[in-house]
Amino acid sequence: MLNWLAKVSLAPDQFSGERIRAISAGDYRVNDRIRAREVRLITDENENIGVVSIQKALQLAADRELDLVEVAPNADPPVCRIMDFGKFQYERAKKEREARKQQKQIEVKEIRLRPKTDDHHRSFKVRDARRWLEEGMKVKVRIRFRGREITYPEIAHEMLQEVAAELDDIAVVEQAPNMEGRTMLMVLAPASDKKK
Repeated sequence: MLNWLAKVSLAPDQFSGERIRAISAGDYRVNDRIRAREVRLITDENENIGVVSIQKALQLAADRELDLVEVAPNADPPVCRIMDFGKFQYERAKKEREARKQQKQIEVKEIRLRPKTDDHHRSFKVRDARRWLEEGMKVKVRIRFRGREITYPEIAHEMLQEVAAELDDIAVVEQAPNMEGRTMLMVLAPASDKKK
């Protein structure tokens, strides 16, 4: 059998097959993986037993057919809790899944323009941006300069201001227009209080 059974000097027939094997997880030391000689023990009913030897703690866990889990390894002495480790892992994974579901991931779309883009073509891009903002996505509006166009950044700045004005009924400017290399960039976010 496992060496922790020998430490607590119990007959193997007192355990179910599930409890005999020591469960090891990345974050927690369980059963015979605990290396301390003495531990501060908390039972499955949240009763603080106090500082006991590791053999006694393993004995109490085995009597209850539960696991001994080191929950605070950096304490002096380490804090161990008697619990059903499999159930604990399941509940922790369930909470993490629910927390991920609650997180809202905002997608960022981008429209690209040039300083020479005419109003007709810009209206197509603005229409796409409007649709994305209504769906709750953020929109980057990027104006790319070629050649000597970069010497007239005021044209691009004015164009970005016009785009922001066209979309101000459903969007707010999250990042004001600024230069990034050979492009001028502005970020629009959906205005939650202005949604339909």
